[in-house]
Amino acid sequence: MTQPIFLVGPMGAGKSTIGKLLAAQLGLPFADSDKVLEDRTGADIPWIFDVEGEAGFRRRESEVLADLCNGETQVVATGGGIVLMPENRALLKGQGYVVYLRASLDQLVERTSKNSNRPLLQVDDPRAKLAEILKQREAFYAEVADLVCDTDHCTPKQAAQMVADRLQGEAPG
Repeated sequence: MTQPIFLVGPMGAGKSTIGKLLAAQLGLPFADSDKVLEDRTGADIPWIFDVEGEAGFRRRESEVLADLCNGETQVVATGGGIVLMPENRALLKGQGYVVYLRASLDQLVERTSKNSNRPLLQVDDPRAKLAEILKQREAFYAEVADLVCDTDHCTPKQAAQMVADRLQGEAPG
């Protein structure tokens, strides 16, 4: 594997948690695109959403993704909405190996319920919002994916192992 491994999926799918475990297992560096964005701007994502709106955040997110597509072999956890922009989908498909971490709506609701750092879920009905997000993005996740990994019935460690096994068995060099 000589290209970045991008983890995509909705918030709560386990991209950051599984990504860290996968990177350690493969002996690769790990990057979280949201963390990179926050480090660069000196602001957290909810603040960026408040000040610049979702459009401003998405622009910044695209710039970070372009930089993470620098050819370095690493594991990259992407933001859940990174697939919304066609240019991001093209970058993901053209510059890396993409793993879609898929989870059921019930799991996503459970995993995101205690995290207030998710601006899109600061609504009266987070479950309905997650269902709407899934409906909007699921086809995009599938479109860019080289591999789909269901995370519902496994621990993050098991999911990382499953992805590592598949990568070592089938991924192009």
